[in-house]
Amino acid sequence: MKTLFLTLISFIFISCGYKPTMYYSKDILGDKIFVEVQTSLEDPENTVLIRDAINEAVIMKFRSRIVAKKDARSILSMKLKRVSFLPIQYDKNGYVIAYKTYVDLLTKYRDKNGQGGEILSRGDYDFAIESNSVISDTKRFEAIKNASYKAVDEFISKLSIKGI
Repeated sequence: MKTLFLTLISFIFISCGYKPTMYYSKDILGDKIFVEVQTSLEDPENTVLIRDAINEAVIMKFRSRIVAKKDARSILSMKLKRVSFLPIQYDKNGYVIAYKTYVDLLTKYRDKNGQGGEILSRGDYDFAIESNSVISDTKRFEAIKNASYKAVDEFISKLSIKGI
């Protein structure tokens, strides 16, 4: 009886037609992608972090290769629109002890069929600091990197919705 039940449940999950978002995104962009991140004059250090996050996401999430522009089937052009830090928690003396970081990315894309579009995505990340202290560069970079990963994830989700 247990075997029959497990077989029936397995059959239901296998036959439901589930496909991950990566499937639809890769179907839109193809396997050779050129990634361009426009440098922000106000914050060039963050642009480098975001470029690393985007490259890693393209390789890991799309399972695609980053290639030169002339060899690419798809082009992603990303621009850092805004990075912001908002206090979210205070200690009993009124000092900030936790922040939320927001990263807004504007992505212009051209898919493998020559179709284009723009997607605005946002990522966030929460982190704590010592009471009565400032945000260190290490914490700041880590927060921006993690928020950038989430912004890229949101971009992938929005792109895959267009693919469905």
